[in-house]
Parts: sequence; C-alpha cells; structure tokens
Amino acid sequence: MNIYEEIKKFKKRHPMTVAWRLKKHAKVIQKFLNPGEEPLYVFAGQKNSNPLNIMTTYIVVLTNKRIILAQKRLIFGFFYTTITPDLFNDLKVKQGIIWGKIYIDTIKEEVIISNIDKSALDEIETNISEYMMREKKKYVEE
Repeated sequence: MNIYEEIKKFKKRHPMTVAWRLKKHAKVIQKFLNPGEEPLYVFAGQKNSNPLNIMTTYIVVLTNKRIILAQKRLIFGFFYTTITPDLFNDLKVKQGIIWGKIYIDTIKEEVIISNIDKSALDEIETNISEYMMREKKKYVEE
C-alpha cells in the first residue's frame, strides 16, 4: 500500500480535513515501516487541540502491528510516534460545527488529532476501534 496514494484518497473523500505537505509526511511513514508490516488504514489531521493551529499536520497509519504518527518538519528532521496495542487505552471522538477531534489515550499520553472533516469521524472511529479490539485479544491470549 502506498501511503501517499491512500492519504490522497482520504483527503478526496473528506476535503474539509486540514492537512498540508502530505507527500513529505508520507515519506517519513514509508521510511519506518518494518518488514512484514502492512498499512491497513490511513488518515491525517493536526496533532493539537487548537483549531487555529493548522501547521502541525500528521499522518496517522494503522498497520497490522501498531499505530504510526509522523510529520516531516518544515526545514529539517521529523517527528515520529508509534503506539503499540498494549499501550492503547481508549478512543474518544468529539464533533464540532465544522471539524472533529480524535483522542487516542495511551498509558503514557493522550494524542489529539484535530481539524478532521466531521464526515470522516465515523470511518476513523470504526477503523481504530475494530483494529484495537482485534489486536487486544492477541495480548490477552498470550
């Protein structure tokens, strides 16, 4: 799965999502995919809780092993976060007038992805919830 092509499809389905420089962010994700790791779902948004801060675009990828969040910085470097299923606690969705927010609660922090087209919220919630329920079962069985 090509991350950039998938994020373009997401942006086309949900055009009100605020996301910039998707090709650059997608390259960071591609760089960190491990052998045997397959992307299952891709979306984008701003990694903050302020609807006016639109310069923190992140791409979020659910793979068959973890959740990856990445941003290519403007000048040099990048930000990269990974959430494994054993660290995942809860998922919260909030919808406003124009945009929505996704809260991914982990043992160590709460990740907030905002400025997401409200039409995308159901799709994102379904994909993350089903993924986490499926993955959490593997940890219980071991």
